[in-house]
Amino acid sequence: MAGGWSRDGAVQDQIDASIDDEVKRARSQLSGGESAVDCDECGRAIPEARRKAIPGVRLCIACQSAREEQQSTSRGINRRGSKDSQLR
Repeated sequence: MAGGWSRDGAVQDQIDASIDDEVKRARSQLSGGESAVDCDECGRAIPEARRKAIPGVRLCIACQSAREEQQSTSRGINRRGSKDSQLR
């Protein structure tokens, strides 16, 4: 149930839009093609099991983990506009 000036279902529409955005972002980061034998950042060998599991992989596990950690700390979407979410 929406209240105030918003129509019914507006909150669910915002949730759906947030999920769609994150799915698009995740899909855009998927690699394809030939996997690298050595990591592009540190030069260490990428295990064959990782190369088979993830087509187009370019980074070793340590470098990929570090990159994901950096990305997770820099992301923040405030769709709600509530006061507590703006204070982060």
